Amino acid sequence: MSVDFDFFKNPLKTREDLQRAAISLLDPLALYTSPKGARVHLGYTATHYDEIAAQLEGFTRPLWGLASLLAGGGEYPGHERWVRGFDAGTDPASDEFWGYTRGKDQRMVEMSPIGFALAMAPEQLYQPLSQQAKANLIKWLGAINGKDMPDTNWLWFRVFANLGLSKIGAPFSQEQLKADLDHLDTFYLGDGWSRDGPPGVNQLDYYSGSFAIQYAQLVYSKLAKDEDPKRCEEYRERARKFAITFVHWFDEDGRSIPFGRSLTYRFAMASFWGALAFADVEVPGMSWGVVKGMLLRHIRYWTTQPGSFTRDGTFTIGYTYPNMNMTEAYNSPGSPYWAFKSFIPLALPSSHPFWTADEELFPLASIPHTFPAKHPGHIHTHLGGHTFLLSSGQSCHYPLRAGAEKYGKLCYSTAFGYAVPVGTLWIDQHAPDCAIALSEDGGVVWKVRRECDDARLEFASVATGGSSYAGCWLRAVWRPWKDVEVETILVPPHPDTPLWHLRIHRLKTGRELLSSDAGFSNYGQRKDGRALDLLKEDAFLSTPGSELVDGKIVSPSSTSETAWALVSSEGGVVGIRDFTSPEHSVETGQEKRTSQVIALEANTNIVFARSVMPTIMGHHLPHAMQPNTQDSEWLVTGIFAIPSRVGEKGVAKAKWIEEWKKVPKIPEDVLKLMAA
Repeated sequence: MSVDFDFFKNPLKTREDLQRAAISLLDPLALYTSPKGARVHLGYTATHYDEIAAQLEGFTRPLWGLASLLAGGGEYPGHERWVRGFDAGTDPASDEFWGYTRGKDQRMVEMSPIGFALAMAPEQLYQPLSQQAKANLIKWLGAINGKDMPDTNWLWFRVFANLGLSKIGAPFSQEQLKADLDHLDTFYLGDGWSRDGPPGVNQLDYYSGSFAIQYAQLVYSKLAKDEDPKRCEEYRERARKFAITFVHWFDEDGRSIPFGRSLTYRFAMASFWGALAFADVEVPGMSWGVVKGMLLRHIRYWTTQPGSFTRDGTFTIGYTYPNMNMTEAYNSPGSPYWAFKSFIPLALPSSHPFWTADEELFPLASIPHTFPAKHPGHIHTHLGGHTFLLSSGQSCHYPLRAGAEKYGKLCYSTAFGYAVPVGTLWIDQHAPDCAIALSEDGGVVWKVRRECDDARLEFASVATGGSSYAGCWLRAVWRPWKDVEVETILVPPHPDTPLWHLRIHRLKTGRELLSSDAGFSNYGQRKDGRALDLLKEDAFLSTPGSELVDGKIVSPSSTSETAWALVSSEGGVVGIRDFTSPEHSVETGQEKRTSQVIALEANTNIVFARSVMPTIMGHHLPHAMQPNTQDSEWLVTGIFAIPSRVGEKGVAKAKWIEEWKKVPKIPEDVLKLMAA
């Protein structure tokens, strides 16, 4: 990385800092811009759509930030590249013509930032065009109407195309605009949440919020407030409700929970907070200083991730480092510039309360530390200095690359991320962290949960532990084969054992299986850059409490009553323990489980390029081969974790060792279920 890349040196505290950040990311694009300005060619990896559309993506997506910068009175001389690009890209006679959109065409997606730019900064980006160029642009953008579109958030792209045309006084389709908005409103579920499609679609991720739906609703609520006041006020009210949930997707250091698809959009994950300010929406109980901190703290986190950028300051495809394993078939080198949505507060004047307020810390003291979210099927927790969610019930409605990993894992952490498979052989390639995985062929091929049935959120009938804490858990059934059923109950941390959460599985199988019940994967190297050593128990646990332990340990199979494993490194501390009662193993006739720490293939974990995974391994015989035993078995697994704070290199043993010795309690209602 160039030492002159200003983004990494930016404190990101003020409006001027955010302007600098936008410009520092716009400048490197000049080198990759075509002679006539209409295409930005950032790399040579392919997408499922054509190369012209991919280079169009590199041209349009920075407009989310550029238009906001210009609308707020900021200056960027390089904006003339986009003016020239509009001219050449929409001219059928030009060798840089983008081509007219067809049905379900990527060009439709890229019309959204163009429509936004026309609405926000017409004087700088539209008025300089010749009359012929204006006519060409209007015709090109209007071609989206009447075309077949995916029944998803894509419909918002046509809304923005028509909205942009309306704002420059050009012909647009009011009928199409209203029809699209009316249909998009049928996606709404409640509490601010919309699914990304019609009934039957079980995806509620960043597209429900920052990437698409909430962001679009907020921008529309400001730009169309005079023409569509009733709908705009409804959108504003949805945003107020959504903010109450969405705050739980972030931690004190600005990291967000990587869940779902399109994570290469990076700090677009926090753009909802900027759109909230742009639309002048105040959230009861949430000050402008809190909203400001939610956005700026998140962008600051990305200034600590050099792997997200090339040496010349353009984005890489990946997450915290270049990683094609975790991407989607629609990710081009220009795709990450969706992140520019987070620059929308630049459109606000310096006198806006978002900018005049002092930035406040993450509101940990004023929000629940355990938060069940009904519509997405999540339970969020901030206990023990670790922000993560438990998940059951979501899945991608089409065959997405690594879709099971992006939606079907059992837990997702701001700090530890999650892993995606890089091959189809053996467990290190499958990398099934944060999941229970099953193999019927001795461990060559593994299955993980992609879809589940009867997913639901349940609550304790009474408070637990003699306190006011009312427990909750997620419950769902997964059927990887016709004769195998796994019911999983996910129990979040209890205040008495804040570093532990529980998984309770009821396994019923008609075939012989191996199982891996894995916790969070962790950074897999020592501070000197060598691989973590397997340490002896006394060396690991006898280290002075003030020290940072570097290593991994597994329970001795011959002497330990239960299986367990621990990993401590710069990423923090993660562990796992089998809490299945020995009596239950006897009743079901199953073998005692064992522990391992597995070195995962490189570039599986999206946060740590080199990672290891603690897991509990089991061997399960078909119940028909176990006469006089129960027809299913219960497995109880404890997941332990405490992450490093951003900028720190590990967690001192004194902060976690006593918590490791504690035993989390199974809720009484769940115990009754297990005994039934």
